[in-house]
Amino acid sequence: MDIDNTDKKLLSLLQQDGTLSLNDLAEAVNLTTTPCWKRLKKLEESGVIDKRVALLDPEKLGLSFTAFVQIKTTNHSHEWYKAFVETVSLFPEVMEFYRMAGEYDYMMKVLVKDMKCFDEFYKKLVNSIDGLSNVTSTFAMEPLKYTTALPIR
Repeated sequence: MDIDNTDKKLLSLLQQDGTLSLNDLAEAVNLTTTPCWKRLKKLEESGVIDKRVALLDPEKLGLSFTAFVQIKTTNHSHEWYKAFVETVSLFPEVMEFYRMAGEYDYMMKVLVKDMKCFDEFYKKLVNSIDGLSNVTSTFAMEPLKYTTALPIR
């Protein structure tokens, strides 16, 4: 899908405030509402706009402990991989999960209330998956930058 400057501006505006009305969006990009709505529909149907959500403040919900968990495995079979991804995906504490290149095979960002909750998560993780050869965790002291806005240029 070709994305022009008007689409980019719409996407940037929506990333900053997903509650903007169609009228406000159309006005901001110098369109009437019908062509603006058609552009938004096209962006949604093509998958550029994946979903619209509310972003919550984790600290106000008592979730201020961030851990980055790096994992090495001895098993690299496709069956193990599928089972591993399926199992990890069931953990609501896992906010992000990646297959990596480099020293570790996988990395996840975990968000919980405190160290006790992380320890409970850690025990569930290592006891529910065979084939983990090394699980290393580091903990964030302070968030310095966090954004969900993609760098649209």
